Amino acid sequence: MSIDKETVAKIAKLARIKVEDNELEKLSVELSETMSWIEQLSEVDTDGVEPLTSVVDMDLYKRADEVTDGGIRDKIVANSPESAEGFFVVNKIVE
Repeated sequence: MSIDKETVAKIAKLARIKVEDNELEKLSVELSETMSWIEQLSEVDTDGVEPLTSVVDMDLYKRADEVTDGGIRDKIVANSPESAEGFFVVNKIVE
């Protein structure tokens, strides 16, 4: 897949990344090479290959799915410049 300079400029604009005009050609070549490599990956036969979380066979730690307050409210609120009754105090903003 070939990516031209105009496409690189559009991607940079959408990503809100400032790219100088003299860098567009270099980035176009690099992105085209990356896309070619990704296209090569689609040719790999992955039938029968199980998804992995690690190359080492292991069981993931599982915790109970419970809703909690975290148990550290006082530590969190201690970071606030001002608090009251366990809550952050913020300035009232009225437009």
